[in-house]
Amino acid sequence: MARAYASAIIAAPVEAVWQIVRDFNALPAWHPAIKESRIEDGRDADTVGCVRAFSLADGTRVRERLLELDDCRYRFRYNFELPAFPVENYAATFTLIPVTNGDVTFAAWKAKFDEPASEKGRYVDIISNAVFGGGLTALAAKAAGRKSPDGATRWQGSRPAKVFCSSVIHGPLRAVWEKVRDFAGMGGWHPDIHDMHMLDGARPDKVGGTRDFRVGEEALQEQLTVLSDHRHTFRYRMTESAMPLLDYHAGAALHSITATNETLAVWTADWTAAPNDDLALIPTIRDAVFQRAFDTLNERFFSRNG
Repeated sequence: MARAYASAIIAAPVEAVWQIVRDFNALPAWHPAIKESRIEDGRDADTVGCVRAFSLADGTRVRERLLELDDCRYRFRYNFELPAFPVENYAATFTLIPVTNGDVTFAAWKAKFDEPASEKGRYVDIISNAVFGGGLTALAAKAAGRKSPDGATRWQGSRPAKVFCSSVIHGPLRAVWEKVRDFAGMGGWHPDIHDMHMLDGARPDKVGGTRDFRVGEEALQEQLTVLSDHRHTFRYRMTESAMPLLDYHAGAALHSITATNETLAVWTADWTAAPNDDLALIPTIRDAVFQRAFDTLNERFFSRNG
């Protein structure tokens, strides 16, 4: 199965970008390759199952069905009913992720499909670059500088985690992943972490292995629970800590930014604690741990001036 993908950073908050792309019938307003569009059978454009019929600049007719629309996670999915290209089993997803460091937006457009064996790779290039990449470039220009709509509430008021921290790392995905996948390596680049090592001689890529370290004078231990070189993500749980929290689970995921050959890094954490303790814990973990880690990665390894 072939895969197409493009992504970009858009200089506007996620609520403003979502306001543009949420309308399944609005492609002509922001994508330069789309001439006109209508929703069939008089349905609303936010009705799951509706079909949009549109024309490309060369007159090609296309029909696509809305399969999912998610106002909480800023995502929609659709398939081809009448394809623009000779491909089969086409399903695409458009996702927005807020970048908390700067209040801009990461936009990712991807699709899976089967293409003719005689034209292997041709439609991956066309869809990734001309359709998705070209569309995101135009969307970035249209959305740049827009403000969030009045009354908009991020995540519909339901955050994906107690702490959500995201930042652009100025290096390609593979290089950034090489740094962060080392579960014992954070002590080498986070300025507040020291004496980090794996217990019992475990490798840092051993799922179930535990890292021991200090933050200031406090001793902590964390166990690796997920490591994926395919999805560029890891997760872990805290097993030893003097902090007033329970059931601490956290993890990071990396996403390629194809427009600039950089990386979006997202770090989240959840735990149980008293509300008064959370008043201090949430900003401390978000800013002093996660965002400081992202900042230090950029400063030490991926500086734009380096």
